[in-house]
Amino acid sequence: MPEKTHNAEESTSKLTEARAHAKAARSSMLRSFEDLIPHGFLEHRRAARKEMLLAMRSLLDAAIERVDRKPPE
Repeated sequence: MPEKTHNAEESTSKLTEARAHAKAARSSMLRSFEDLIPHGFLEHRRAARKEMLLAMRSLLDAAIERVDRKPPE
């Protein structure tokens, strides 16, 4: 029985290590992509993402207003 506990702890430790490695690799990869892409593009992409989120907020606000206007049944 102690072997199973040890193996479970070892598996958890290896999984945690693998996740940390994957996170570090992703971060490094993103930094290398940012070095290849012009800064202006990144600024435009960020602004476009913000506009998309604002558009979704507008849709949600309109839907909430419609729900509030309907009389309860």
